[in-house]
Amino acid sequence: MSYSQKEKEDRAEAKALKASKDLTWDANKELSENKFVDAEANYRKAIAKSAKNVAAPYNLGNAYYKNKSYSEAFSRYKEAGEIAANKKNKHNAYHNMGNVFMERKDYEKAVEAYKQALRNDPTDDETRYNLALAKEMLKKQQDENKKNDQNKDDKDKKDQEDKEDKDKNKGDNKDKDKDQNKDDKDKGDQGDEKKEDNKKEEGDDKKDQQNQPNKGDTPQDQQQQPRPDQLSPQQIRNLLEATQNEEKKVQEKIDAQKVKGTKIRNEKDW
Repeated sequence: MSYSQKEKEDRAEAKALKASKDLTWDANKELSENKFVDAEANYRKAIAKSAKNVAAPYNLGNAYYKNKSYSEAFSRYKEAGEIAANKKNKHNAYHNMGNVFMERKDYEKAVEAYKQALRNDPTDDETRYNLALAKEMLKKQQDENKKNDQNKDDKDKKDQEDKEDKDKNKGDNKDKDKDQNKDDKDKGDQGDEKKEDNKKEEGDDKKDQQNQPNKGDTPQDQQQQPRPDQLSPQQIRNLLEATQNEEKKVQEKIDAQKVKGTKIRNEKDW
């Protein structure tokens, strides 16, 4: 009995799918026994055996999800959704993709995944509930982002105003310093002018002093100060008094000699 090429291919595909399902069954058993490593290996073998075995990537996705390996879980759920032949399997894959997005707080993508799941099975209340929750969380997130953006804009605006005020104050201080420097310069110039005036006045005084006669040249000074070869009236009076006193002493000496006469000896005779 001979088979056509098509029949041969179908038989080989059916055989591979059976082997894939057997590996999936083994992996499910190992996963229930908390043998994650062995289960992961068998799921991968099952996926490699047949691309039509939706259970292998879907169940591996569940295993990753439980271990909080959300990126790997999403990849396997997406793979399962793409190869799913019926709406039920597609619904399950998209529903779980929505769960991954919820864990990532990517609520916008979660909303889209749940909507896609409901398109394949509008009767699933769990998916509908998750969609409502995702919408509520998305709105809250958007409100918070809007508030944060507003706060950021307000902060940026305030920072800009503070910067402008600072620049303005800096400019005012610069002008103030400039005015102060100008005032100091004016004061300095006035001081220099005053110094020049004082210097000029001192020079004029000195010049006037040089032009004036020396002390003793005026008639008044000649009356007050005697010449070197001329005695003052006081000096003349002092000299006369000294001469008179000297003459008086001489006269008294002469008179004394006349009274005494010959010297008397006071010695006693024994």
